[in-house]
Amino acid sequence: MSILKIQDVTKVYEGKVTHRAINQLSFEVEKGEFLAVMGPSGSGKTTLLNMISTIDTPTSGEIIINDIKPHDLKKNDLAYFRRRQLGFVFQDFNLLQMLTVEENIVLPLTLDDQDLETMQARVKDVARQLGIENILEKRPNEISGGQAQKTAIGRAIIHTPSLLLADEPTGNLDSNSSKDVLGLLGRINKQENTTIVMVTHDPIAASYCDRVLFIKDGEYFNEIYKDNHRQTFFQAILNVLSLLGGHVGDFSTVRLP
Repeated sequence: MSILKIQDVTKVYEGKVTHRAINQLSFEVEKGEFLAVMGPSGSGKTTLLNMISTIDTPTSGEIIINDIKPHDLKKNDLAYFRRRQLGFVFQDFNLLQMLTVEENIVLPLTLDDQDLETMQARVKDVARQLGIENILEKRPNEISGGQAQKTAIGRAIIHTPSLLLADEPTGNLDSNSSKDVLGLLGRINKQENTTIVMVTHDPIAASYCDRVLFIKDGEYFNEIYKDNHRQTFFQAILNVLSLLGGHVGDFSTVRLP
């Protein structure tokens, strides 16, 4: 069952020079799938994610999430839809500095007027899942980058969204923390059956996914599916990236940790 349908989506930014960021892109994401979106800088990855997350609107075409067309909803209904259906994880964590880790995680439920008992039970459950029970009282400036991203993931999944959107979630992390965070996203995907769409430029991060969709100049370029071995999947990702060109970095000699 498709949870996300991108149908013939085009995004044009008008200005002195008209810029077509996404051009007639179509693909679907199945329920419970972990999808990576890759492409060179300027290929339209973030524009695509912004449209799926309803921050931005397509110029033409349709985006359907759970059989709903969010871009057709009225403002209040859209806010409610976003709060209930979507979870967001960003490269720079976006935590509120004046709140504790626990308060940051519980924020979506607070906005949704959930009762205290439900909130406490859910925070406890999520913190255990993320392995951050011991830092719940700390503030964002007192924890590491990896812990901050786990906190952000906690905030993104506390309301059990049907679709989790991640924009370069390991972009600001060292390799150990990255591995931790990716393992965590993989577990959330498998155990909770949460559908994840992750934009990344990192082939190691992409190798944790079920499928990688490559876009170039806002258009579909290629896609590959995971096989039984992460190493061969990783190698296949590198092969497509080398065809894509752009500043992909020299990953050809990298082995998986």
